[in-house]
Amino acid sequence: MNSYEELLEKAYTEVKHSDTSSKRFDIPKAEGRFEGKKTIITNFFQIASYLRRNPEHFQKFMLKEIAASGQREGERLVLNNKIPSAKINQKVEEYTKEFVLCKECGKPDTEILKEDRMSFVHCLACGAKHSVVSKI
Repeated sequence: MNSYEELLEKAYTEVKHSDTSSKRFDIPKAEGRFEGKKTIITNFFQIASYLRRNPEHFQKFMLKEIAASGQREGERLVLNNKIPSAKINQKVEEYTKEFVLCKECGKPDTEILKEDRMSFVHCLACGAKHSVVSKI
């Protein structure tokens, strides 16, 4: 029979090591351009998939927070106003803090759960669950 220390050492070598650094998740920056009076975010779906969120949910938040109308065209989001990229990136960060990052451990491994009329962010890393304040 193996000693405790040998078994413990074997367990450490076989267990998958998690990345404990906070730099594994970087909030993506919006890329886009102006066409007349419209702003086109060309990497809208890439941002939504990186955040692992429903593009419709992300779009509703962005349109509400920017106070502009807009629609999706293929892989991009077209806003019917000229919006500076700094403001768009600020709203992406706000969305990430509210709907993606866990308030307990700060990790992005979360999902949105809807129970009755309330939405919750459930962390898959630490198991925490907190309600979402903003209504979309």
